[in-house]
Amino acid sequence: MPSYILILDYGSQYNQLIARRVREQHVYCTIEPPTLSAADIRAREPMGIILSGGPASVYAKGAPSIDPGIFSLGIPVLGICYGMQLMAHTLGGAVKPGGRREYGRADLTVVRPTPLLDKVPGTSVVWMSHGDKVTRLPKGFVTCARSGNSEFGVAADERRRLYGVQFHPEVEHTAYGRRVLTNFVRRICGCKPDWTMKSFVRHQVETIRAAVGTERVICGLSGGV
Repeated sequence: MPSYILILDYGSQYNQLIARRVREQHVYCTIEPPTLSAADIRAREPMGIILSGGPASVYAKGAPSIDPGIFSLGIPVLGICYGMQLMAHTLGGAVKPGGRREYGRADLTVVRPTPLLDKVPGTSVVWMSHGDKVTRLPKGFVTCARSGNSEFGVAADERRRLYGVQFHPEVEHTAYGRRVLTNFVRRICGCKPDWTMKSFVRHQVETIRAAVGTERVICGLSGGV
């Protein structure tokens, strides 16, 4: 099985784009529901976990949550927008509604070096889309970058390899977004560029053959589904 990144889906309109950015690096990934337990994730053996953005507030009734045990698996985690807020909230930080909703272009200023921002300039353009924001970091986290309306534009707990970004690195509007995701996937998680669509098809064929054996299957395609 090739290197593998697991993306937890918190309802972001950019989920498929996050997956595309990971696969552009020839690294396999899947998008999974946020109800997965720490035990489920451990069994899948991903090399990294990405918590997507989403439209909810961490304080809203019925807002999607996370198994806190995921942060103790020793697997690197990157929280994007809502994913960052959820991670901070779960680990004892504070999240509050912003004075104004931040949507659109913002200037990100790096204030502390971190592997996540390697080769990202001191100041760069990022894309924001959020109402709530982190107002106090959990124990062990430090601020790595700020924007005009977000004191904690990027935060990290390097010891536990937990990272959060308030902006969206997956969209084209974030100038060095691909670099941020590459730093996480390749440098922090240690994934190798060993996945292609051809290798994926080969692996799936082997998996299906092992499961089906000498039996017959029905496969619905396109309109057949």
